[in-house]
Amino acid sequence: MPTEVAAPAARRLSIWQAFSQPSAWTLCLLGFSSGLPFLLVSYTLSFWLKQNGILLKDITMIASAGMTYAFKFMWAPLLDHWRLPLFTRLGQRRGWLLFAQLGVFVGLLGMAALTPHQLTAFVTVTVIVAFLGATQDIAIDAYRIEIAPPSAQGALVATYVLGYRLGMLVSGALALILADHIRWAQIYVLMAITMAIPVITTLTMREPDVLRLRPSSWRQAMRESVIDPFADFFRRYGWMLALLTLLFILLFKIPEQAIIGGVMGPFYRDMGFSNTEIGAVTKIYGIWVGIVGAFAGGAAVARWGAWRSLGVCIVLGAVSNLLYVLLIHHQGHLSILTLAISGQNFFEGMLGPPTVAFLSLLVNRQHTATQYALLSSLVNLPGKMLGFFAGSIVAASGYGGYFVITVGSALPAMLLFAWLWRRFDPVAAPSANGS
Repeated sequence: MPTEVAAPAARRLSIWQAFSQPSAWTLCLLGFSSGLPFLLVSYTLSFWLKQNGILLKDITMIASAGMTYAFKFMWAPLLDHWRLPLFTRLGQRRGWLLFAQLGVFVGLLGMAALTPHQLTAFVTVTVIVAFLGATQDIAIDAYRIEIAPPSAQGALVATYVLGYRLGMLVSGALALILADHIRWAQIYVLMAITMAIPVITTLTMREPDVLRLRPSSWRQAMRESVIDPFADFFRRYGWMLALLTLLFILLFKIPEQAIIGGVMGPFYRDMGFSNTEIGAVTKIYGIWVGIVGAFAGGAAVARWGAWRSLGVCIVLGAVSNLLYVLLIHHQGHLSILTLAISGQNFFEGMLGPPTVAFLSLLVNRQHTATQYALLSSLVNLPGKMLGFFAGSIVAASGYGGYFVITVGSALPAMLLFAWLWRRFDPVAAPSANGS
């Protein structure tokens, strides 16, 4: 049993120390950078597509461009072992981050110029924006892990989520409200301009102080950047524990991921709500509820550790999806929509810090970007796959059936959680090590 999983419990910071560190607020601004493009290639995009008369099954597939985020581990080794020539002076993490942010800026302008009427080119540029958004997430995750110890990660994630939700507030709520008054193309131009905030942050923040050994040959580079990060994980945890941990990671966020994709925009519209109502409740009120949940999750990690907090949040997050079934029976009622958003967003936000803190504990800092990208990709992949086919599932079972399926999908993960308890719980782990 690897000792590094249990060790951080003894070095845990107080809640105040965790949240007051300067790096926590740098992560807030970087979180804004991550949250802004994500909705623009998924949730918000679905409204633009529906307004142009595109069928639901096609909307959910096109708006699943965000699935690119689930495959970011495939190019994450580049961010660990190769510097961009034009950005060398900024360092490894900041160089890649600035490249991705400038790319998102240009890509959003491209989406505005093309519009869905030129669908093939529009989808191509959308996928490019998603790819660059995922690339900046790789760099941000690696930066976060490298600038602070594991005991501080819960607070860093909470402030990151604060910024992330503010980015979603702009690209979700503000975009939807503006859509009732101006053209979507103009909205995407405005979204591109807001990328100036993270660009300035990247230019002014410090590069992590991490020694990186440069490979002496192409063969060595391929081994160290692609093979070693994956082999290292299995060496440290053993095949059985590593495989079961990876399976748990694959399963536990399916309920959350399955309801943040392209299906939700059409669902709200079919429930009889206007763009302004949806934006105000889901992306203004809901964002702040999610922020409160994220800080609650960060405090839980600081107080009880990542593992125990994770188990509680998985159950509460999954059950909260049933609130959308209630909404189906009260269509057009803003109070019921507000109730559903309150529960789902709070527990979704609360799940974030335990998730990231747990994944961060599994990472070897010699392969930060690659291993974290792999683990976070596995977290999101199954739910995004379910979201990809959400339109077809809804057509076959209705919205109610779809939401019930998302709740039931948490059961296998909780069975694995119970089996892994003694391996990762900070109290039980020492006795497990001694057995």
